[in-house]
Amino acid sequence: MVRAHVPRVLRGILALLAMLFALAPGLVRAQAFQSAAPYAILLDSGSGAVLYEKAADELMVPASLAKLATALVAFQEIAAGKMTLETEISISENAWRKGGGVSGGSTMFAIVNSRVKLGDILQGLIVQSGNDAAIALAEAVAGDEASFARVMTERVHALGLMKSQFRNATGMADPQQKVTARELAFLSDHIIKTYPELYRIFGQRDFTWNKIKQSNRNPLLAMDIGADGLKTGNIDETGYGLVGSAVQKGQRLIVVVNGLKNARDRASEARKLLEWGFRSFEQKQVFAEGETVGEASVFGGEKGRIALKAKGPVNLLVPRGSSERLAARIVYRGPLQAPVAEGAEVARLLVTRGEIKTLEIPLYAAETVAVGSLQRRALDALMEAATGWVRKAFKRS
Repeated sequence: MVRAHVPRVLRGILALLAMLFALAPGLVRAQAFQSAAPYAILLDSGSGAVLYEKAADELMVPASLAKLATALVAFQEIAAGKMTLETEISISENAWRKGGGVSGGSTMFAIVNSRVKLGDILQGLIVQSGNDAAIALAEAVAGDEASFARVMTERVHALGLMKSQFRNATGMADPQQKVTARELAFLSDHIIKTYPELYRIFGQRDFTWNKIKQSNRNPLLAMDIGADGLKTGNIDETGYGLVGSAVQKGQRLIVVVNGLKNARDRASEARKLLEWGFRSFEQKQVFAEGETVGEASVFGGEKGRIALKAKGPVNLLVPRGSSERLAARIVYRGPLQAPVAEGAEVARLLVTRGEIKTLEIPLYAAETVAVGSLQRRALDALMEAATGWVRKAFKRS
């Protein structure tokens, strides 16, 4: 049975926040935003809240935005100890012909049959969007690009991003290579949080290889908006796209736009979304780190309820000056079965503002509840049977 309830402490805090938002002087009410991009999403990294979306779950062609998944696999290989930044990657004739200077596409101008350190390959891949770097990396990890594309797909699916399908490491046109704006945003958020040292490459302004200096293709980096990544892409089949991230006053936003007519529109729409997000929303702390968020029922335990807490503080992102009421629920499949170990993930906190999901985070057992006495378990069984009969009676009616 999935249970949802609003604990007393949660009701009080949310009521106070709603009153503060309604009465706060000088705050500008968040205005509706409309993007010209056919596909778009704006994600707050700290809370996981989606601030804006447009066709965010529709499949689209990623172009070079696919290189985010290519980089993910490389980062995972490094984290697993299978490769280091000093690992040498061979530039095959295949990588040179399909992705090198002779190909006419974006390239790091790696020399055929040379060996390049992985650290340089990653800069060629991320800063210069080099197709030769992507293909050489794919061959080094999986033997060939098709096998590597299957690894890319498997790795993003393991993150829960089930709609994305990759067929190559470069983002070159393929009718079966599709992603969604939402999954690109979540993939970027994962990269930023999981590999902070390697993520810095995305903010690098330029890179020189084979005596050829190329600037980072991300236009947001040159704007005074706190941008530090991530990637651009464009091919005829999809138009111009961008995945970007920026930080202002400790708040990180991630933007995805795709399907625009030219590079100028791509840069403009991404910037507008980021600036609107920073201007129109603010963070409010609801619970401090370690503070009890609520409780859940326990079946067959030495006690009938268990305290729940989040990992770290709980913050809400809300429109400035909004008078909309917030609704919160703790959702779990219960009652929980004893024993319950401290630190186990047992529930989720869901906060909504109207029909918009403002926050959804896991909750963990704040204490251990051991198996109760035989008498206690028998009493719980009787109570569960009784409530089960009541549920069935209501269902029949």
